[in-house]
Amino acid sequence: MPAKKRPTSGLDETNATKTSARATPVKKPSTRKAPSPKAPPIDAPIEVDAGDWTADRGPLGAHVSVAGGSWEAAARAREISATAAQIFTKQANRWAEREVTEDEATRFKAAMAQTHVRWVCAHDSYLINLASPDPELRARSLESFCAELRRCDALGLDALVSHPGNYLDERASGLARNADAIIAALEQTPGPTRLLMELTAGQGTVLGSTFDEMAALLARIPAPLRARVGVCLDTAHIWAAGYDLVGDYDGVWARFGDTLGFASLGCIHLNDSKAKLGSHLDRHDLIGEGMIGADAFRRIMNDQRLARVPKVLETPKGDTPAVTDGRMLARLRGYVQ
Repeated sequence: MPAKKRPTSGLDETNATKTSARATPVKKPSTRKAPSPKAPPIDAPIEVDAGDWTADRGPLGAHVSVAGGSWEAAARAREISATAAQIFTKQANRWAEREVTEDEATRFKAAMAQTHVRWVCAHDSYLINLASPDPELRARSLESFCAELRRCDALGLDALVSHPGNYLDERASGLARNADAIIAALEQTPGPTRLLMELTAGQGTVLGSTFDEMAALLARIPAPLRARVGVCLDTAHIWAAGYDLVGDYDGVWARFGDTLGFASLGCIHLNDSKAKLGSHLDRHDLIGEGMIGADAFRRIMNDQRLARVPKVLETPKGDTPAVTDGRMLARLRGYVQ
């Protein structure tokens, strides 16, 4: 038998010698996300140039951090002259749930009232999978999903954005499980917050990457609940799913209108894409600096059918979130003719 190759450490092969055994191993860079900068005082002078918010025909803003308390999202939204905002109501990558107290809700609403924000949504936990064939995971997901809706209702949010789940076994069965769980959640948690199902990039067994499949999912929801449900369209996602916003802008929106209808469109996530058309990869990029490019976003910002639809950035933020988001919002506002 050939001798087994001796494994080396993280050092290069050329350094994996007897003399290198005493060397300090190469330390890999941390992949942990840097903590969000502290929110400014709610009445601090605005120093970030994010363009003229008074010209926004529909609510326009970005996903902002709630670090320090949900009410701190207001100061961060105000800092970038946002008229729309998206938040997490809990840590998105943990199962731990929490309830919104009356004091927190009062403080959040009072802080938002000191901004120009007129539309706020939340994005639900990344762990939720309402389409899972695993009964335990699906039950836990439904419980978490209901908790999301309760927090949104308590905070007075306009919408909750949610990804369709991963079917894992069979697409049709996963679609049915997803719809049944949505129905159960809406019945258990009545309230004014609208549920917006987000179109996905279609990686792996993720549901909801085509207009037809999203329409099929929504069609399963009975009429009495249907008014509470709509669609969130992410530009990077539909691009990755194969909808060519660059070469066939009019055709894409015509198919959306014919299949889902513009009345269903409750929010647009404005993201450029690092991934190629039809790649099914969810890789966000700065507006006008990715594969989609500036022209498509310029058309979106001037499209009368989309003028009143809330629009939210989910683009990379770097080390200075307010500066980066402000630059993106100024760019988008500058596109409007």
